[in-house]
Amino acid sequence: MAYTNEQIDALVRDDSVHKSVYTDPDLYQLEMERIYGHAWIYVGHDSQVPNAGDFYATRIGDQDVIMVRANDKKVYVLYNRCPHRGAKLVPDGCGNTGKFFRCPYHAWTFKLDGAHLAAPMKSGFEGTCFDPKHPDFSMRQLARVESYRGFVFASQAAQGDDLKSFLGGVITSIDNLCDRSPVGEVEVAGGVFKVWQNSNWKVFYENLHDTMHAQVTHESSVVAARNQAKEMGEMPLELHIMDGNGEPYSFWEKLDLCAYDNGHGYMEGIFNPGAAERDPVTRAHFEVLEQAWGRERALEILGMNRHNTIIYGSGSPHTVFQQFRVIRPVAVDRTMIEIQTFRLKGAPDAVFKRSLMYANVINSPSSNVMADDVEVYKRCQDGNLTHGGDWISLHRYLGTDRVVPGGMISTNGTSELPMRNQFRAWKQYMLATNTEAAHAA
Repeated sequence: MAYTNEQIDALVRDDSVHKSVYTDPDLYQLEMERIYGHAWIYVGHDSQVPNAGDFYATRIGDQDVIMVRANDKKVYVLYNRCPHRGAKLVPDGCGNTGKFFRCPYHAWTFKLDGAHLAAPMKSGFEGTCFDPKHPDFSMRQLARVESYRGFVFASQAAQGDDLKSFLGGVITSIDNLCDRSPVGEVEVAGGVFKVWQNSNWKVFYENLHDTMHAQVTHESSVVAARNQAKEMGEMPLELHIMDGNGEPYSFWEKLDLCAYDNGHGYMEGIFNPGAAERDPVTRAHFEVLEQAWGRERALEILGMNRHNTIIYGSGSPHTVFQQFRVIRPVAVDRTMIEIQTFRLKGAPDAVFKRSLMYANVINSPSSNVMADDVEVYKRCQDGNLTHGGDWISLHRYLGTDRVVPGGMISTNGTSELPMRNQFRAWKQYMLATNTEAAHAA
């Protein structure tokens, strides 16, 4: 159905949302146009395309795109489409296309910035409007591309806020991730996990700051971790990570949940991976940071203990364990999660190994923790297809949120402020009266 602004507005209340926002394919398609067709969306990190010709093919909403390093050393983001007959030029994933893109269908070729290079048998175009200099015969670039400290974002809208303004308060999470390197740079390393979730893309965003679910949903992995620690007579970090979900409600209540404009936010860390004075990995990390930045700055960098940051529409960077869970919508009830791990350039190798360990324990297909979440997400999706009710409750601590510049902070760590904030942004995008800018690329 075609939704009016009045109908969309009625789907989101201050304390609840209508279940159709998770289940209606028409709303999903509108999200692809009005959210993913406008917002700044994370494409990838420039370390994934270090050399000319290197590409990383992925998606922004329902659009196939290519991040590529060109001969001028710049990173471009192009739609993955040949303008001749519409074929995808490269398969999903990464590779090197050489000095140019070559269509596998009819061998049209394009420069690495997408400009038309050549087409075979040009005599067949005589007497037509074919013009290799016309944009219609080149690969199309996305309207806007910006990079912040190596993190490449793109927007399909020709106009809008710049990237820094869009990120607002959560830009400090990207800064902290990079500043944990003694040279201030990170790179994607160790491969990328991919996890299918049979649920709407918004469910994962909401769960990232849902502190009420941890000890319930993850009870089995918490019990397993504690039993294993008891047998071992100690609790190594691998088990401590799993055990962290078993903290009592009184623990979660004390955490700050910060919500910013555009649906972004972060939650405080649920555990410290090791103080510098007692953990050898952290101590070695601190020492190289101290040499690079000085003691006070090094303490400040490692002292920022954020668990999950949300960049709405893109995913969730985790600064302490150097990862980015990239959320890619695929269908109204299907989502692909890509887990990228980052190496801190110049940091001890043990720091990166700890990042890989965390990714394996929490995010891998064999994780005892991830399986719990994926199962519950699917149950939410299935439950919202029944006639058991029409509204999703977001009532916890409604009306108690503390307003700060650019956003709000919860008065209780079990508040549903993050979900309300995300739907506030959702409504702002979806109530757009003119989507032409989203297609002006």
